[in-house]
Amino acid sequence: MSWITTLALALLLAGSWGFCVLTVIAVWRYRAVKPAPSGQSEPVSVLKPLHGLDEGLEENLRSFFEQDYPAFELLFASRGQEDPALALVVRIRRDYPAAPVRLFVTGEPPYPNAKVWSLEIMMREASHDLLVMSDSDIRVTSSMLRTIAAEFAGGKTAVATCPYRAVPGKSVWSTLEAIGMNTEFWGGAFAARLVEGGVRFAVGPTIAARKKVLEALGGWPRFAGYLAEDFVLGQFAAQAGYGVILSSYVVEHRIGTQGFAANISHRLRWNRSTRRSRPVGYIGQIFTYPIPLAFALIAAAPEWWPVLIPTALLRAVAAHAVSGAALNDSLCRRLWWAIPLQDALSFLLWLAGFFGNTIVWRGLRYRLLKDGRFERA
Repeated sequence: MSWITTLALALLLAGSWGFCVLTVIAVWRYRAVKPAPSGQSEPVSVLKPLHGLDEGLEENLRSFFEQDYPAFELLFASRGQEDPALALVVRIRRDYPAAPVRLFVTGEPPYPNAKVWSLEIMMREASHDLLVMSDSDIRVTSSMLRTIAAEFAGGKTAVATCPYRAVPGKSVWSTLEAIGMNTEFWGGAFAARLVEGGVRFAVGPTIAARKKVLEALGGWPRFAGYLAEDFVLGQFAAQAGYGVILSSYVVEHRIGTQGFAANISHRLRWNRSTRRSRPVGYIGQIFTYPIPLAFALIAAAPEWWPVLIPTALLRAVAAHAVSGAALNDSLCRRLWWAIPLQDALSFLLWLAGFFGNTIVWRGLRYRLLKDGRFERA
């Protein structure tokens, strides 16, 4: 290949090395921030959209019933009365008679994003201003609400995203995806927090927010047309001057077991959505792939093979900082050798994300629009 190609790849790899260093600094800065202990026990409304029996759903839901917190309510919503997840909630609540629980059947959503419709109905009925919105595949410890309430004490915080530690199902594909989430994805999120001087986004599995802030931003109808409604929620809040943070509390994201086709479709949908939501950031993701870039450089110029040594070391340090120091993840410690495999697969899916504007979500086909909104195809 030409020297121009070699030079371009060398510069990209150097940038990727710099990103690894930046990631380590970003994790250190994230861990340095801890909420001050608060004697307050502000009441909390927990909103849980449901859709079928996720893998491990009962354990996930029980972890919210078992919060060590004096004042909270649990709201659950599903599209239809026949949803088996609702019957499961009814059975679980018998074991926790003191927990205030309310269930809602939303019917068919008027928006493409059914989750937003569920959240809109539950927020309308929520008794408290501090909301914790958490997906059904999230599992927590009993200290979760106490930690989040402390972060909202004082009035500066309006929106908080809980980082998550991905826990895979039994398939190799969900394991690779979890490794990617626990190293590459959150490495990018921590780095963005550092570079942008704060948090200007939110991530969907678990978000806490002030009800009055969401209403001031236009309420859920404003987010209803977006596939990545979580991202734009944090983005709009930051643009409006509200305090947006990454919480110090890390939840468990139980991503379940997926076969090859379902997992690739899911990850491609995620990439295409990200490209529409933050196009510049999506292009910048190339720096999160040091090992694929190193192999591309060696393919262009075999004499550059020694770059593999510093590349592997920097990637290992950055991956350990994110998965170990920030997320306390044991998966990547056990399967460290699979990180390069995940990086290669993720790199190919990142390239694929530049092409196409349709996705399949819960069996339906949608068309992505340029501003991040989506509609039935």
